Amino acid sequence: MSNIKLFEEKRVRSIWNEEEQQWYFSIVDVITILTESIDPLAYWRKLKERLKKEGNETVTNCHALKMEAADGKMRFTDVANAQQLLRLIQSVPSPKAEPFKQWLAQVGYERMQEIENPELATQRARELYKAKGYPDDWIERRMRSIAIREELTEEWQQHGVKEQKEYSILTAEIAKATFGITPSEHKAVKSLESQNLRDHMTDLELIFSMLGEAATTEMVKANHPIGFVENKKTAQQGGKIAGDARKELEKKTQKNVVSPTNYLPEKKTKKIG
Repeated sequence: MSNIKLFEEKRVRSIWNEEEQQWYFSIVDVITILTESIDPLAYWRKLKERLKKEGNETVTNCHALKMEAADGKMRFTDVANAQQLLRLIQSVPSPKAEPFKQWLAQVGYERMQEIENPELATQRARELYKAKGYPDDWIERRMRSIAIREELTEEWQQHGVKEQKEYSILTAEIAKATFGITPSEHKAVKSLESQNLRDHMTDLELIFSMLGEAATTEMVKANHPIGFVENKKTAQQGGKIAGDARKELEKKTQKNVVSPTNYLPEKKTKKIG
C-alpha cells in the first residue's frame, strides 16, 4: 500500500526516500492521469525532449528508479519528487492540474503525520478499503496480512536481503510454493492486470498467503539464513508448509483454494469470500 497512491481511484507508483525524507513519484503515471493519453510514455518522451531543448533544469534533474510494472516485473521508470512534479505539471495543459497539486500536498502532509504516528498509515489503509466497498471482516484479514508481511521483510533485512528485486523474488517463491502457481499466473486466473493481487484474494487465499509468510518468518528467526540464496531456500520451505495445508483442504473439500473471484469495480456483484 505504501508504494501506491491513489488520485481519483487511479494509481500513482511512489517510493519514499528515507534519507531525503521525501516521496518520488512515477512521472508516466502522473502524465496518464493529467492527459488521459492512450500512450502516456510517448507523451512523456516528447515533453521531456521539448523541455530539454528549452533548457528546463527540472527534466535534467529527474532520474529513474525501479518500480513494479503492469506485468509485475521491476523496471526503471522516470521519477520526480513533489517539487519537480509541480514544475512539470505547469507544462502539461490539463483541467486536473490544480486538483493534482492539492493531492500532492496532501500526500506529503499525510506522510509527515505517519512518521510521527505510524498507526495512522494502518488507519488510512482501512478507510481506503472500506471506501472501495470491501467487507469489514475481509479488511481485518488484509490488515493482518500486511502486518505479517512487514514482519517478514524486517527479518529478511536483518538476514542480508537488501535489494528490492530480491524481496520480490523471495515473495514469489513463497507464493508459488503456497498456491502451486506463480503470482503472475494467479493474477491471470483472477483476470487482473496492474492491480495488487492480494487486494483481490478471497478469505482462504489471504489465510494461506499469511500462513506461508508467517511460517517463513519463524524459520528465518530459528535458522538464521544469511543472504539471498539461503533465504530463498527458507522461503520455499515456508511456502511448502502452507502449500501442504492447502492441498489437504482441497482434498477434503474437493474445491480449489485459488479462485477467479476478484474485487474489480466493474464486478462488484461478485463478492469476496
